[in-house]
Amino acid sequence: MQNSPRYAIESVDNALVLLQTVMRDGVVRVGEAARDLGVAKSTAHRLLAMLAYRGFVVRAPDRSYVAGPALTAPRASADAAGLLVDRALPHLEALCAKVGETVHLMVLDGADVRFARSVESSQALRVGSREGVRLPACVTPGGLAILARLPARDVERLHPALHPGSAEMTHLLSQLATTRKAGYGLNYEATESGLTAISVALTTDDPLPRAAVAVSAPTVRLRRSQILTLLPDLQVCRQRIEQDLRRPPGPPPARPAPARARRPPVADRP
Repeated sequence: MQNSPRYAIESVDNALVLLQTVMRDGVVRVGEAARDLGVAKSTAHRLLAMLAYRGFVVRAPDRSYVAGPALTAPRASADAAGLLVDRALPHLEALCAKVGETVHLMVLDGADVRFARSVESSQALRVGSREGVRLPACVTPGGLAILARLPARDVERLHPALHPGSAEMTHLLSQLATTRKAGYGLNYEATESGLTAISVALTTDDPLPRAAVAVSAPTVRLRRSQILTLLPDLQVCRQRIEQDLRRPPGPPPARPAPARARRPPVADRP
């Protein structure tokens, strides 16, 4: 065992000890954590809450904490995500060329969505790449589209801070029911002023991550009444990605020819 560092940070060390406990035993409880670390229960609770926020642990119904997606995701999931991006990329590029707006591929990562790939529009005024960015799934159209396909119990498990039956959880489940009924997720300046986005979830099988495709555009070019004009092309892109995901490994098929970019819709008059 290595010697303790000269300038040890106690809070970091305590968090790492909790991670070791979860990895060894599969579960950790607040009282046991407080006793083992020699800290107050409130301190242990805050440490575990931070680990849960980052996806390293998940709070179970009995208020214990078990390993979260950041610990349990196998290496194969990274390879699967790479396969998803490879199969989706030609169709993301074709969609970008067709609609003339930026296109994103997002994957579910715990309670967040991670932008796995972006294809930027060539227009001077455009939404930039979001590759590598993580956002709470419940505030993005892609995240909502993905979560809408999950059973309520899975949504609750991914959001341990929102207690079942609470006003916040009830609101989220209601929002997901609306998204599920519509078949797409919308974002009209909800996460960023001046940005509009629409997204549909992909149907993926294990071990591929749950994913969604989104088109985002400046609101000055895509008003609320014009958002749904993107939906048919978005649905075609989804269908083609899903078809490619079902084919066995081997030489990739010829890439679809990029469609001619259509003229951006005229903005609504004030």
